[in-house]
Amino acid sequence: MKTLLVLGSKPDPRLPPEGAIDAVACANASGHSAAHYGLPVPTFTVLSAILGTGIASGRQSLAALRGLRTHGLEILPRPPRTSKGRFSKRFYRPLLELRSHPLHLRYQLHRVGYQWERCEARPLAVWHELVHELCRHDPVILEQMRRKQPSTGLFAVALALAEGGADRVLMAGFSFELTHAYGPNPEIQERGTAISRHGDTDVMVLSWIARNRQDLWTTEPVVAERTGLPLFDSPAHADPVRRTEWVS
Repeated sequence: MKTLLVLGSKPDPRLPPEGAIDAVACANASGHSAAHYGLPVPTFTVLSAILGTGIASGRQSLAALRGLRTHGLEILPRPPRTSKGRFSKRFYRPLLELRSHPLHLRYQLHRVGYQWERCEARPLAVWHELVHELCRHDPVILEQMRRKQPSTGLFAVALALAEGGADRVLMAGFSFELTHAYGPNPEIQERGTAISRHGDTDVMVLSWIARNRQDLWTTEPVVAERTGLPLFDSPAHADPVRRTEWVS
């Protein structure tokens, strides 16, 4: 049975035992954790174009990716902005749109020495359709996604289930919060909360998968409790993945 681990960027991920996985996929800067714990180079990494826009949390994530690599780079486009807002924000919107272009993110990644072998920037509609098909176009899911799209991590899970070529997908390093393994997320202080805006959508999608599929598991108790996904936490599994020293 081929097992693919999808790693999120939350602190202290509960990793499966060594030898329990065949490959790794990452979301945003969770490649930092993959390298820290001595996991294989990610088969693919889904990066949000937001990382290249200059926001504080994006700069932090780019710094965490310095010198790392992935086999496949998947760039998730930024959702289109509305015409609402203060004049100053609308005035600078073209610059913001330029900074969220996939080419700009690739430039920023080159600056920090991040490497990849292949890169794809699928339109946002393709990413949404990936989740829609995964959930069999459930109308409740579709309505929730109109209000708020899933997180980058959830899109990485969807890609793993649809195209990862694995019999089983494991989720580790997920918690529905904004915390980062590589430092305090500046967005938490800016917003005054650690709760992710994508949390409700992620929980709804994962709960649907838990009820209708048998190929997605999680190592994180909080994810299992909130979604009903089976917990990959058997005492029959041997030693945990070895921790290695991180060299910045």
